[in-house]
Amino acid sequence: MEQLTNLFSSFADYIVYSLLGLEKAGLFSTALQYFITTFILISVLVILVTYIMGIVTSYLPMDKIRKYLERHKKTGVGNIMASALGAITPFCSCSSIPLFVGMMQAKIPVGIALSFLITSPLVNEIAIALFWVTYGWKITVIYIISGILLGILGGIILEKLGMAKYVADWLQDLDKNNTQVKDDERSFLKRIPEINAEALQTTKNLMPYIFVGIAIGAFIHGYVPQSFFENYISESNPFAVPIAVVLAIPLYIDAVGVLPVIESLVNKGVPLGTAIAFMMASIGLSLPEALLLKKVMKKKLIVAFFTTIGIGMILSGYLFNLVM
Repeated sequence: MEQLTNLFSSFADYIVYSLLGLEKAGLFSTALQYFITTFILISVLVILVTYIMGIVTSYLPMDKIRKYLERHKKTGVGNIMASALGAITPFCSCSSIPLFVGMMQAKIPVGIALSFLITSPLVNEIAIALFWVTYGWKITVIYIISGILLGILGGIILEKLGMAKYVADWLQDLDKNNTQVKDDERSFLKRIPEINAEALQTTKNLMPYIFVGIAIGAFIHGYVPQSFFENYISESNPFAVPIAVVLAIPLYIDAVGVLPVIESLVNKGVPLGTAIAFMMASIGLSLPEALLLKKVMKKKLIVAFFTTIGIGMILSGYLFNLVM
């Protein structure tokens, strides 16, 4: 992932600084470079993940998986499995959405799919490695457990609140069209047209929101100074954790990209728990993510999603500050 990011970043450098001749230290050039890099990276990931998910759902016995998860829905086992799956997949919030769409197509319960959607961007393998090196294994383990628990509890709570009916209509229509389940003995070559059609449709539905979301993130990245956040989430402020979560909402940063910001905040005296709450919110609770989720969720589900996860992140931040 890091090598791919560096490749796209070099390409964006060439466009912004060589072809356009913009100044490297300029606010606009910084924002534009970030936008080009992130848009290409996220677009590639979304397309790749969409096709991979199409292939996986084409071969996996999704009806059996759905029945298994439904049988264990009340016990929370399905949410645990989905959250654990999210923890081992290296996807950001944008590229997790196609997998969420695939789960909806497979008629997996919404609460279980939401457990995956919550945990997947929060817990990242590269971020885990960097966390381990920077803060040690104890803090890393707490971080992993917090992300998984947040996914499990968030999915269960949203399911109990009856949010399943607020999934986007086009997803519900896909679900209705997939009611007939039978063994598929087609070869891979014969499956390709269907996989391609579904992947293109999903990408088409998501791409405008990806464009707008990353544009907002690029503006914040280029024009809002880091000192702005440091001034409002210092150790002396008892409301620093909820403020950190609110300040992170306009951002769009993945788990790896936000770690240098976290280290900088901690070095400036921001409590680690507050910094981690900021990190969680910027990864899994951002305004650009809300624009993306708008395509797969109705307004009530988005509000409930943000409220439930936001409260969980705030509690996690305070807990981190207590145990550090």
